[in-house]
Amino acid sequence: MQNNFNELPDQARMSEPLLYQTNSSSCKEIYAGSYGMSPPFTGVDKPSEHSIKTQISIKITFMVQNTNVLTKNYQHILAFLYAVKEINENDQILPNVTLGVQIYESYFNAIWTYHATMKLLTMNRKCIPNYKCGIQNKLLSIIGGLYSETSLLMANILGIYKVPQLTYSSAPVMNDKKKIVSFYQMVPSEAHQYKGILQLLLHFKWSWVGVLAKDDENGESFTQTVLAMFSPKGICFSFIERIKPIFFSSFFDDLNGLARIYSICMNSSANAVVVYETFILHLRWLLFLPEIDWVAMESKGKVWITTAHVELTALLYQRNWDIQPLHGSLSFSIHSNEVFGFQHFLQSRHPLKAKEDHFIRDFWEQSFSCLFPNPSVGQEAEESCTGAEKLESLPGAFFEINMIGHAYSIYNAVYAVAYALHAMQARQSKHRAMLNGRILNLQDHQTWQLHRFLKTLSFNNSAGDEVTFEQNGELIAGFDIMNWVTFPNQTFHRVKVGRLDPQAPPAEAFTINGDLIVWHSWFNQALPLSVCTESCHPGNFKRKQEGKPFCCCDCIPCPQGEISNHKDMGDCLKCPDDQYPNKDKDVCISKKISFLSYGEPLGIGLAILALFFSLFTASVLGTFMKHHNTPIVKANNRSLTYTLLISLLLCFLCTVLFIGPPGKMVCLLRQTAFGIIFSVAVSCVLAKTITVVLAFMATKPGSRVRKWVGKRLPTSIVLPCSLVQAIICTVWLAISPPFPDADMHSEPEEITLECNERSTSMFYFVLGYMGLLAIVSLTAAYLARMLPDSFNEAKLITFSMLVFCSVWLSFVPTYQSNKGKYVVAVEIFSILASSAGLLGCIFFPKCYIIVLRPELNKREQLQKKHCKT
Repeated sequence: MQNNFNELPDQARMSEPLLYQTNSSSCKEIYAGSYGMSPPFTGVDKPSEHSIKTQISIKITFMVQNTNVLTKNYQHILAFLYAVKEINENDQILPNVTLGVQIYESYFNAIWTYHATMKLLTMNRKCIPNYKCGIQNKLLSIIGGLYSETSLLMANILGIYKVPQLTYSSAPVMNDKKKIVSFYQMVPSEAHQYKGILQLLLHFKWSWVGVLAKDDENGESFTQTVLAMFSPKGICFSFIERIKPIFFSSFFDDLNGLARIYSICMNSSANAVVVYETFILHLRWLLFLPEIDWVAMESKGKVWITTAHVELTALLYQRNWDIQPLHGSLSFSIHSNEVFGFQHFLQSRHPLKAKEDHFIRDFWEQSFSCLFPNPSVGQEAEESCTGAEKLESLPGAFFEINMIGHAYSIYNAVYAVAYALHAMQARQSKHRAMLNGRILNLQDHQTWQLHRFLKTLSFNNSAGDEVTFEQNGELIAGFDIMNWVTFPNQTFHRVKVGRLDPQAPPAEAFTINGDLIVWHSWFNQALPLSVCTESCHPGNFKRKQEGKPFCCCDCIPCPQGEISNHKDMGDCLKCPDDQYPNKDKDVCISKKISFLSYGEPLGIGLAILALFFSLFTASVLGTFMKHHNTPIVKANNRSLTYTLLISLLLCFLCTVLFIGPPGKMVCLLRQTAFGIIFSVAVSCVLAKTITVVLAFMATKPGSRVRKWVGKRLPTSIVLPCSLVQAIICTVWLAISPPFPDADMHSEPEEITLECNERSTSMFYFVLGYMGLLAIVSLTAAYLARMLPDSFNEAKLITFSMLVFCSVWLSFVPTYQSNKGKYVVAVEIFSILASSAGLLGCIFFPKCYIIVLRPELNKREQLQKKHCKT
């Protein structure tokens, strides 16, 4: 093995191919290139000496900046070397072929990336594109690079030559993906990750999130995608900030930019923050600002949600930076299983024994902060490396023992190339007869021929995972959801808490065990809330706040008759008509059946009152009939008096129709009976008034009115007036008869059984006609009040009609303002009060004379009064 850095400047040197010689005289070299990330030095282990395979050199080019060395990525090199070692020791894969390694570096510089890519294509010290000089070593594939920007630069050249490129970075943003047909991703499509993040947010009900994205085309694509995907699912964004890299040339300005983002992030009530960037180094800078007093606000606990291409890494100067702010973070990681033997392979690495590994000494010095003695100097360093240091003692940000993430993708990429070459070799054996027995070497195949084998590739790696590609060159695989648990000694542990499997049925594609998650201490191990508005409890609904994102809402109590039985409901639900909300408005309760019954105090009181007045009316009627021939009974038409008393008795008794559950017949009779009977009573009062007036006028000499005075006069008044009301009621029953109904809405907690009048206008028409009769009676009685007392009931009728009209005038607004069974109670009370007014005002003075002052109930007393008058 040898290194050669003479062709390039010191700041960007690239190693020449490391080729291994074998005893086989037919040895030919075929190059498969790979790009990745490593420190700026080169080395590789030598294949085992017992190998009898033809040698193939697989190039690896790791791209880093020569000033910021990420020692953790040395694991990527070791994962690659371990895969090569396994393949070379496995006679079932590529028999008679030995794989070797070559490493290049780009220093994150487009010029050196293109230069390195061209070196891979020319296979010579001199970079002469499209010319074949010297020994022909064809490049069959490239593995790399770690970052999408590097991969895209390489693809611009490799796509021209149709060289298969297997990248383990996130997919670069390409304006026209059809131009690059040789691109294979060792990571699943990022679209699956976006769906996984969405499912994660929905699972924990985090509807108010922040986004930190790198300031490049990939970050812009990510931002636009999540905006379009998350918003329809009810997730809105507290902030979306673009993180710019930190350069020494603009160090203070860049820190001020980070300080602004820090202030926005920490002042936000969003506890879930999605991080999309190539380096987590920028996020670590963001969280380090309070330590250097660049910001006054202390760091608050956040749930950082990272995508698969983000790993917890640290630069040398970040070695002692606290990683506790990252505690409890959730990360999507490419699904991986334990590769048996890899940890033993790592532990067997020793800086003093692995002479062929030119990476390990520098890695060792940087990771353990020590120096190996330099014999040329002749003195030892203050802190010398002994080689006894343990890799497992390093902080996780510097080195990890387990093969996960990018290292696992590199491991699969090497196997993918090997299996594709193996399939190509197997196909050659099947077609040997077509080539006249001549065996083609792998060098005899064209580069583009490997594509057909990669596209149809499907195998299980040593960890048991299936590796296969979709038609668009993306790996078909899932993601593990990892919880980062950090410790004060700068170590951290990844805990698998969930799984995202795009190939599984929709119901099983996303699984997570929240009980396994360790949250940041800021949240006291409780599930963090990340909502713009705290949950609206049942009984309330959410209303959007004006001028704020749609998930920022106010909690408004449900209106009358509606409930919300879950948290954060966008609207309340109306209870069924037979139910009503409880006090908290979160449950609907069945309404009680209500009607004016004899089993409640109001119904009993009204029934007793009706019975009392009925008995009193009957007793008055009996008293009048007993004293049938007394002057006071005979004075104002006994038949008319008896008719009035009987109609008043029926008025009191008709109130019974209003108490109890309404039936069909009851509803037909209730208002019509009341209207007709009352019309008869008022007609009798009117007839009495007219009789008094005509009788007085008939006593005058020569009066023509005398012929109208007689027994037929009251009948001619009562019958027509009553008949008109009867006709009105008949028309009502014929056109729109009342019927039993249930009033669901008048009382919020009750269903009132009632008689539906159906035609309210007809009901008020009945009342109006009855009122017209009463007004006419009142007017006539008032005009006749000054007639001689011996013949005059006008004063009594005037008072009775005043009571009657007052009761029914107050009935109308009272009837309209009450609800439920109280409407019926108001009508019953009005019937009783008006009937009692007629009974008391007209008949009480007469009963007083008949019962208590019988000496006044004589004809002489009446004549005496008349003479005085």
